[in-house]
Amino acid sequence: QVQVVESGGGLVEPGGSLRLSCAASGFTFSRTPMSWVRQVPGKEREWVSAISDQAKATRYADSVKGRFTISRDNDNNMLYLQMNRVNPTDTGVYYCVKGYTDAAIRNYGRDYWGSGTLVTVAA
Repeated sequence: QVQVVESGGGLVEPGGSLRLSCAASGFTFSRTPMSWVRQVPGKEREWVSAISDQAKATRYADSVKGRFTISRDNDNNMLYLQMNRVNPTDTGVYYCVKGYTDAAIRNYGRDYWGSGTLVTVAA
């Protein structure tokens, strides 16, 4: 059974930092590219960042480039997102999902998605 469990969210002031974690199980994590996406109620889901299966390639949305860093630990089936210099537009529920591109993310479907972790950026 595929399972992903996100954690690390919370309330952070603008300019602060937060590190999100995702524990994955039920699939061959080390052979699966992964992404972080975020959702704000009333808005479309926004892809944030992706990392290849062996972490040799990463990509970021323009809105987070230079501020966020995606990483993974294949030995422990963990995915991370280091968020620095956050701002209110980073507020949302962050999900850890399979896939490197939007098309790949859609192909995997949403049945396995976790509950996400809520990040709130406010003074």
